[in-house]
Amino acid sequence: AAGGGGGTDVHLELSLKDGVKSEAIAVGLFILLAVYALIITEAVHRTLAAALGGLAAIMALNFYTEESALTLRAVTTMIDWETIGLLLGMMVMVGVISHTGVFEWFAVEAYKKSGGSIWGLVVILCSVTAVLSAFLDNVTTILLLTPVTIQLAKVLDLKPIPLLISEVLFSNIGGAATMIGDPPNIMIGSGLSESAIRNTDYAHLAGDGVNFNDFIIEMAPGILMTVVPAFMFIRWFYADEFSGKRVRDVAELESKYGIKDYKMLTTSGIILGLVILGFFLHPITHMPVSWIALGGSVLMLLATNRHELDEPLEEVEWTTLLFFAGLFVLVHSLQYMGVINFIGEYVQKAIEAFPQGEDGLVRLTAAILIILWVSAIASAFIDNIPYTATMIPIVLQISDGANVDLAPLIWALAFGACLGGNGTLIGASANVVMAGMSEEAGYPVSFNEFFKAGFPIMILTTLIVSFYMILVYVVGGGGMEWKLVLVALSILGMVYQVYRGRSKGK
Repeated sequence: AAGGGGGTDVHLELSLKDGVKSEAIAVGLFILLAVYALIITEAVHRTLAAALGGLAAIMALNFYTEESALTLRAVTTMIDWETIGLLLGMMVMVGVISHTGVFEWFAVEAYKKSGGSIWGLVVILCSVTAVLSAFLDNVTTILLLTPVTIQLAKVLDLKPIPLLISEVLFSNIGGAATMIGDPPNIMIGSGLSESAIRNTDYAHLAGDGVNFNDFIIEMAPGILMTVVPAFMFIRWFYADEFSGKRVRDVAELESKYGIKDYKMLTTSGIILGLVILGFFLHPITHMPVSWIALGGSVLMLLATNRHELDEPLEEVEWTTLLFFAGLFVLVHSLQYMGVINFIGEYVQKAIEAFPQGEDGLVRLTAAILIILWVSAIASAFIDNIPYTATMIPIVLQISDGANVDLAPLIWALAFGACLGGNGTLIGASANVVMAGMSEEAGYPVSFNEFFKAGFPIMILTTLIVSFYMILVYVVGGGGMEWKLVLVALSILGMVYQVYRGRSKGK
């Protein structure tokens, strides 16, 4: 099941007509590239581009399959309702909470902590984003922090877009560190757990299945290594925007931007707390995250404002939800047309081209690097949720067919899919949500503006993780020694950077 992995999704049985496979793949790739061209050139709004792409893909699919794909039932099964439900529920809750003034309060607190230094503020906001993203879904984190950031930028007379882009990049990096931080990780955690593998044709690999704690042990050290270099890149890239100080009267800010409604904040805060607890307990309760979010939003509407629904529902980004719906229809149609499996087959061929080597290390190295880089680049250009869904069975197939350990391949897929989300504006859900909210506030983020900062960050972090994975799984044989050494070095690097900043009075 895609998304939060709760329950079995209804899937259509669609079979391609005989002899049209390669033609269908070519048409599918053409539609995907055409949608990209529309999004990059911004000839039409990206939501409209996704809708057009979805429509074209469904019509092409209908032409190539024996069954009809043009029924409403067919289209609705292609939309990942888990993701849409989670987004809708969280947007409603954020809409209610934003009326209490708590986001403005948090913005003032962040400013006080930074002592007026813009770079200090960036570090605080990005660190808060990364830590929250590790423990919440990164879309949720971005929904909570975007209003704070826009508010801060207005008060301090800063450009909000560089701040927002930096936060989203860190939310994708931080989200990779745990199983619940990023949608691809949630899917890998449910699709490649021991029990899930047991139900496939590769039951003999079940011993390598992954659980909640494995993600922290295997992914977090690699993610920690990327933090300081990512900050250094952002500091260099936005050198003009993020330098200097902004002096504002704190007392005036506090009186102007305080909490407006304590009673409503307490009620909505308790409900949000319960929702977050529900997300945390997902591995135990297996209750779909979309239901938890939607349930919380209905409770919050009941508790805070039961006669007026227009105001809280104004905050829902309908354009963003429609964008996702169009994108899901597009990518799932391409999946039926064989485009994504086509990528998977080539990945396997590439890995099998490498010799086993005496102890299998040559092929293991090749397999780790190929899966990591293909996942990163593919996830940047197709949304990382459907890409991950397709790669889960392919990883099992590669491990079995090419005779390579399964565990390192799982982590290569997870690192690639999460970090690849930073590559383009539509690579990860959090990016799209941020762009939607920013546009709503009057600051549209263009595809190119995001790409210039995001793509280099994706390449940089994936390079660091390549180095980490080869040291840990090829040189160290998957043991703890290298992980501990690398974590120690990363923490020393952070401490040194903080100390250097402090000594310069920052």
